[in-house]
Amino acid sequence: MERPLVMVTGATGYVGGRLVPRLLDEGYPVRVLARDPSRLLGRSWSDRVEVVEGDALKEETLSAAMEGVSTVYYLIHSMSSSADFQRRDLEAARRLGRVAAAAGVRRIIYLGGLGDPATALSAHLRSRQETGAALRESGVPVTEFRAATIVGSGSVSFEMIRYLTERLPVMICPRWVFARDQPIAIRDVLSYLIDAPGVPESAGQIVEIGGSQVLTYAEMLKGYARVRGMQRFLLPVPVLTPRLSAYWVHLVTPIPSSIAYPLIDGLRSETVVRDDSASRLFPYIRPIDYETAVRLALERLETGHVETAWSGALATSQGDVLPVTLTHEEGIILERRHLKVDASPEAVFRSFTGLGGTRGWLYANWLWVLRGELDRLVGGVGFRRGRRHPDEVHPGEALDFWRVEAVEPNRLLRLRAEMRVPGRAWLQFESEPQADGSTLLHQTAYFVPKGLSGLAYWYILYPIHSMIFSGLILKLARRAESIGRSCGAASGD
Repeated sequence: MERPLVMVTGATGYVGGRLVPRLLDEGYPVRVLARDPSRLLGRSWSDRVEVVEGDALKEETLSAAMEGVSTVYYLIHSMSSSADFQRRDLEAARRLGRVAAAAGVRRIIYLGGLGDPATALSAHLRSRQETGAALRESGVPVTEFRAATIVGSGSVSFEMIRYLTERLPVMICPRWVFARDQPIAIRDVLSYLIDAPGVPESAGQIVEIGGSQVLTYAEMLKGYARVRGMQRFLLPVPVLTPRLSAYWVHLVTPIPSSIAYPLIDGLRSETVVRDDSASRLFPYIRPIDYETAVRLALERLETGHVETAWSGALATSQGDVLPVTLTHEEGIILERRHLKVDASPEAVFRSFTGLGGTRGWLYANWLWVLRGELDRLVGGVGFRRGRRHPDEVHPGEALDFWRVEAVEPNRLLRLRAEMRVPGRAWLQFESEPQADGSTLLHQTAYFVPKGLSGLAYWYILYPIHSMIFSGLILKLARRAESIGRSCGAASGD
């Protein structure tokens, strides 16, 4: 049976970006509404969806986007402490709702925020619930799911827990840390969203969803620490306002205070499921417990699941590329370098797959050797394993103090560090062909720090790493150009 066309808004966001491939796997044809379609380039599913440029605040861009759509997933909301975010959210919802009604859309599915509307909800939570009401004004049946903390690698709520626990052995805990919450795994949120179109009884309903446990934020911090095998101490304090707490989060995590504040302010209220609509309408969905959700989230950092985050992060055109960027994504520190090389992708690939062994590391090789000797002194694998073949590499084999994790001919090499480090590290190289015959060389270092020692390791050594990686990409480019000239001369003979 052919599935009806669905449209996803907010596909560049956390939930939307994960929902789209799940809908495709379920057989739904998917149309994606995006203000800037270029932000979807590089997603693993981008060539399987129809992308329409449009803005929920610009009604004239929505009519064509709604044509033939049966269900709209409304996943747009502001995460900001600015004064007008509520007004913009409500206006966007009303405009999209009006166009959806005129286009004959049968259902709008919306993900909002959990909380008792009869209590003093934060401005952010209140706005989330008012957005659901604004969508209902259109007359289109709305299924509004309301969730509290979403547990999943990359979720800003979960990443705040992650960074605070990883970086602070002792945490000062104001009153909001002890409010009750019902965290839910991202996989369960997606299950509800995907199944809603097939449950007609959910139309026109507000469905409160949560995990299998009710916990305080303090218990969530401790639960994360248990999963990571860490000892953490919480010190309650009588005063520390949400605003001051947000500034503290800003200082010790990558999350800016403008985003941390609405999250923390929302935690002042109890956010727990108060009715059984989820279990009545979706009895086969059994939400998992918090610590299981944490383990699943961390698997994205500890196993190959992290590749899905990496593949979407790489640049797609020379015009958009900065020479060096240092960012945090899903708990990973990334340092990306990009260089345009006057050589073929094959020559660039041969250049970086020939690193190590007797050939060495092209730039400051003595520092690589010294790092290997220091690793052996502390019981690590050291630098003496070399490589099996001077030019060929296969997944799973050793390369100096790295393990070859992935090889894609003429495109990619990813190495996983096996030296002793306070965390986990990878080094990845890619060759991307350009329209003018050149190749864009991407070099990315990934580091998942463990605790404060991991962060200290990264930032103390960053000046040295920066020097080495800057020199390395330049040497790789020169070697690739030399390989290209040699191949050209050989073919000319």
